[in-house]
Amino acid sequence: MKLLICSDIHGSAYWCKKLVDAFYAEGAKTLVILGDVLYHGPRNPLPDGYSPMEVCNLLNPLAKNIIAVKGNCDAEVDQMMLDFDISSDFATYHDGRNHILFKHGHKQFGYSSDINIYITGHTHVPLNVVDKRGNRHLNPGSVSLPKENSAHGYIIYEDGNFEFKTL
Repeated sequence: MKLLICSDIHGSAYWCKKLVDAFYAEGAKTLVILGDVLYHGPRNPLPDGYSPMEVCNLLNPLAKNIIAVKGNCDAEVDQMMLDFDISSDFATYHDGRNHILFKHGHKQFGYSSDINIYITGHTHVPLNVVDKRGNRHLNPGSVSLPKENSAHGYIIYEDGNFEFKTL
């Protein structure tokens, strides 16, 4: 199954629209959102096209295709507006080849022996490293507020392969 993995939309309808368009263009079956869906947070500037309500309107029709985790800028009031769950600190996915842990990344997490890939957001900076235990850690960067001169991006996961893409 093809997954589109993203993080840190931060209420930008402009970039969320590009994300949804990419979801359809890629032919992905599942959209994984690693938190920070609606609110931009007190330390971030307003992203282009800031409109949390419009982000809801763009994502809610995809609710049955979304796996999402809670970010540090997500709140209970955000959950009231979304038709998919953003209350969990983590989600897992297993495809027979890899056992993936999805988290936002703002909270410390330990290693589990059955997890071999960790995918987090939060930093707004893409990452693709293998640690000394052989576990892979990825970060798609940010949909709306990329940092450290990175692009507005996401990751496609299919058949055990990860591909970083830009919007």
